[in-house]
Amino acid sequence: MTVGTGDGTPYADAIQAPGTAESIWRAWGGWEGMAEFPLPPRGRVVVVAAHPDDEVLGLGGALARLADAGHRLTVVSVTDGEGSHPDSEVLSPHELAEVRAGEIRTALERLGTGDPEIVRLRLPDSHVCDHEKQLREALVPLCSGAVLVAAPWTADLHSDHEATGRSAREAARAVGAPFAEYPVWLWHWARPDDPRVPWDRAARVTLAAGIQARKRHAVDAFASQIRPLGPGPAEAAILPPDEVAHHLRPCEVVFL
Repeated sequence: MTVGTGDGTPYADAIQAPGTAESIWRAWGGWEGMAEFPLPPRGRVVVVAAHPDDEVLGLGGALARLADAGHRLTVVSVTDGEGSHPDSEVLSPHELAEVRAGEIRTALERLGTGDPEIVRLRLPDSHVCDHEKQLREALVPLCSGAVLVAAPWTADLHSDHEATGRSAREAARAVGAPFAEYPVWLWHWARPDDPRVPWDRAARVTLAAGIQARKRHAVDAFASQIRPLGPGPAEAAILPPDEVAHHLRPCEVVFL
């Protein structure tokens, strides 16, 4: 989709367009109407991410709570996120992939997840939709026996997120595992009470102060995304402070 600026200049999509300020979300009264998402029975939880950072941004506090409650975690990175800076003169795509793999390991350590299973599927960044059948087939055995499978929301307006969510939902259905979706970019392009969002399926995960602090420390591990790689425009941060702020609230949201 194309979103226009005030002066008529088009944006390529809603993610590139200016977003909703976090202060607007914080003032929203809709939080109180969301039911609390109950943690599943103790067992293995599979969290699927399109890129290494989605799972921490969208569900990092829940991951910390699940680990504290004794759940075993499998974290699946569908891509290595090597396409975040396609014109970078600082890091090649291969180098960036390895940087991001290190960042997710550090972030999970900072969340206190113990020794999670981390699976890298290495599908091409920005092209997950071309490999959905392959992805579903890879996820089915990983999801087997899980007490919960979580993946990006299938309407997040990012093609990799949506394709990943669809594939994970189908894999969970194939093995009879409970499934939940977590939004990442929604907080940027949507607004409170936005009719495009299935608020009737939303549940919140409340984060105590200590969990919030662990998540904040984990998000800071993604230096390649929250800080510039270098001085040029091709090295700009993907997640500037106003975007990161959406993911540092005292609660997270899943769609059931």
